[in-house]
Amino acid sequence: MKIEYDPERDLLYIYFKKTDIAVARTETIMPGVHADFDSEGKLLGLEVIDASEILDRTIEIDLPEKISTLT
Repeated sequence: MKIEYDPERDLLYIYFKKTDIAVARTETIMPGVHADFDSEGKLLGLEVIDASEILDRTIEIDLPEKISTLT
């Protein structure tokens, strides 16, 4: 896992997979929070726009019961 924060844009990105994997689709989890998935539907990362405002709230994400090792 890798976490990047850009304070100028107030943008947080959490990578769950290698950064060279192409994003196939993006879903909005809640306003300002977007989940990126690969072509197999695996979660690649989360983008949080206006992170300093959004992280004052609780963010909940449903994960599958079994989570395999990240590669």
